[in-house]
Amino acid sequence: MTADSPRVLVPPPLIFAGLTGIGLTIDGHLHEFGIPQLFSVLMAMVALLLIGSALNLFRRKNTRPEPWQPSSTLVVAGTYRFTRNPMYLGMAMLSLAVAIYCWSMAASILTFVAVLVVDRFVIRREEAYLNRRFGEAYRTYKQQVRRWL
Repeated sequence: MTADSPRVLVPPPLIFAGLTGIGLTIDGHLHEFGIPQLFSVLMAMVALLLIGSALNLFRRKNTRPEPWQPSSTLVVAGTYRFTRNPMYLGMAMLSLAVAIYCWSMAASILTFVAVLVVDRFVIRREEAYLNRRFGEAYRTYKQQVRRWL
């Protein structure tokens, strides 16, 4: 972790995956395939497209997506026109899709806990960092685009 970064302590994918995994472990069972599972598969596909398109934008802009690394460019195109956090939104959707697929109430609830943890301990740090790093350009973007949806 460098001094010029948001200083995020835990990678957000680990927060979502870890809490979803804990929820699945608590519930400990899978159910037969039905409408909820079909919905969850579609939701997971949308989530992966959201994450993939955001990662692709970072790659094209030649900046790092990891929140513990410095940002060289403010990415505001593509999915970032609709949400300031398409990767985290995708992670939340993917975690919830897995929970629904597995009929795991605990994993569903813990997905919302993960959203709160990421919102409070990751996104707020990133926003403070981006405000310092990009100044008025970031403040303007922040006024135009919602944090989640």
